[in-house]
Amino acid sequence: MTRTALRLNLLVLFLLSGFFLQSPPIQAIGAESALTDFVSFSESVQNGEAEVLRGVYVPNVLALPVVQQPADKSYYVSSHEGEVTQFAMVSRYGNTGLLAHNTLSGRFFSQLSAGQEARLVYGTGKVEYFVVTEVLRFQALQPESVTSSFRNLDQDEVLSAGEMFNRAYVGERRLVFQTCIEAYGNASWGRMFVLAVPKQ
Repeated sequence: MTRTALRLNLLVLFLLSGFFLQSPPIQAIGAESALTDFVSFSESVQNGEAEVLRGVYVPNVLALPVVQQPADKSYYVSSHEGEVTQFAMVSRYGNTGLLAHNTLSGRFFSQLSAGQEARLVYGTGKVEYFVVTEVLRFQALQPESVTSSFRNLDQDEVLSAGEMFNRAYVGERRLVFQTCIEAYGNASWGRMFVLAVPKQ
């Protein structure tokens, strides 16, 4: 196995293991204000960098700035409320992955369902439109292990971490929202992937 392939496999295992570290507790933020309109949101995240993803917007669900993983921290997932992290490794496959802890912005991902429109906003205001097509949910059979296998909660199958990564992220152009599923007092009990394809 090449060194690059080994690093890629370790990174996949890390991210699918529930971001390895327990996610931080959610802060008390009181009653949430009404979702901002798209134009205002788009203007607020633009920074002039054409190729940099700066925000994600789903009408009536979420309006969140996107932060990038530092070049030397491929495991980084934001611990700040109100933002998501772009999964840099997924870009190698021509796709977009967005990561967030389920105790923070990832809690909004469970409100996504088939047919909803998602919009990606880039630094110059360019917008890509997607439509949610599928929600994948898995139980980690060993939640604290980076080599855990995963049981599909909607089909009778068990996948390795690598197989689950390929199912969610590899293939035709897509946007994927990833977070953990909390159950039985364990914040890393499972994984959820919300898949969206380009809007026609």
